[in-house]
Amino acid sequence: MAGSSKNNEFKAQTELVKELTTLFTENELTELELETETLSLRLAKTAEQTVVAAQPVLAPQPAAAPPQAAAAAEAPAAGAVSEAAAIPADAVKSPMVGTAYLAPEPGAADFVSVGDKVSKGQTLCIIEAMKVMNPIASPCDGTVREILVENAQPVEFDQPIFVVS
Repeated sequence: MAGSSKNNEFKAQTELVKELTTLFTENELTELELETETLSLRLAKTAEQTVVAAQPVLAPQPAAAPPQAAAAAEAPAAGAVSEAAAIPADAVKSPMVGTAYLAPEPGAADFVSVGDKVSKGQTLCIIEAMKVMNPIASPCDGTVREILVENAQPVEFDQPIFVVS
């Protein structure tokens, strides 16, 4: 009977994801996040596609830390630079989760290198997501100041991948 219960829970979660995806699309939302004891769901729409990431929560969530411990954990170490401050404002961020490729195919030259002049709309890299190759274009005319990822490196949604200014 335990297997039947898990199967019913999976079906219910699948139906919930379908319903939320429909509501997400019909209401032209750009982002939706839901977290329950058994499901973590994030829907985000980019200019190119909608990314759906659902993940069952397998382990119980740890109890919240006492307020004093939480405050101490959030305080940066003396002399530490916050990660947000280290990310330039003109960073090009990944619009999706996937694998970044700096060249159009193995053995080919990279799309761009540090110091290259680029035009708005020029391909900087491609991100493979669910077997689909998505070109990532420069948002402006400028110069490639930094490449923040390695070839074939996994990237997260909103992760800085290039600096173009």
